[in-house]
Amino acid sequence: MLSCTIDEKEGRYIVVTDIPVAFLHVDMEESIGTIAKLIIKFEPILYRKHIWYNQKGKSIIYIQLKKALYGTQQAAFLFWRLLSSTLQAWVLKINEYDHCVANKLIEGNNVL
Repeated sequence: MLSCTIDEKEGRYIVVTDIPVAFLHVDMEESIGTIAKLIIKFEPILYRKHIWYNQKGKSIIYIQLKKALYGTQQAAFLFWRLLSSTLQAWVLKINEYDHCVANKLIEGNNVL
């Protein structure tokens, strides 16, 4: 609410958008670990040779994703990094106080 109040006081125009399947635009950089039992249920013969066991005997399979997967720890960060670099390429400036906000002057008006 505070941000909206400031925007109104400063006469800013606000633009909000949703990017469908946003995480599919981002390439993963590291391998992601997952529990092997779920994978083995679907294709036991195919994946059994890729199973590792931790010190407690828990089975784990490691996979490498080509695209970001919703719910992984790094997916949101990777998408934010891609989006912010794209916005900067479009001559928007990332707000130094709130990195989820980008500013741009259009015809002398500050657009959020």
